[in-house]
Amino acid sequence: MVRLAGMLTFTLLVGLGAQVAVPLPTFGVPQTLQTLVVALAAMGRGARWGAASMALYMVMGWVGAGIFAEGSSGPAVIFGQTGGYLLGFVLAQPVIAGLIRRPDGTVRGWGALSVAMLAGHGVIFAVGVPWLAVVREIAMADAFYGGCVIFLPGMVAKTAAAVLIGLAVWPGCVRRFW
Repeated sequence: MVRLAGMLTFTLLVGLGAQVAVPLPTFGVPQTLQTLVVALAAMGRGARWGAASMALYMVMGWVGAGIFAEGSSGPAVIFGQTGGYLLGFVLAQPVIAGLIRRPDGTVRGWGALSVAMLAGHGVIFAVGVPWLAVVREIAMADAFYGGCVIFLPGMVAKTAAAVLIGLAVWPGCVRRFW
């Protein structure tokens, strides 16, 4: 029951994070707080439950709950220019969770938290940018700039925030790098 409640909590939190949206130039893909919550879901719930929370987020948006960026919803969002990023939220969960936990389940140090957050963002961009290029019918270089490069300052800030939250939750990380 606790795992289910945690999954639902992160589903709702990523929806709330989507409402904090700053549209960026080029394609209008907004900078949101979603990827911060995506990282925290993997840290707090693990690969399976984190992925389940992101999948549930996509299903809720698909059926009409206005939980995507700026209150949008529906299949058009998932098949639109941001759909690859949304799919990346699900696929990033095992990457992040796998990098921050040792085989015995203990949390690695702050360096691993940092690498995990950056790797998670990398997965999201690796899926989102090509998807953006295909949907918008633009060159990959243009999609890379408009769908990745302009997001890098926000990615760094959200990575730092996720690491700080991780350090607060797992204070033993402060003493270890990896």
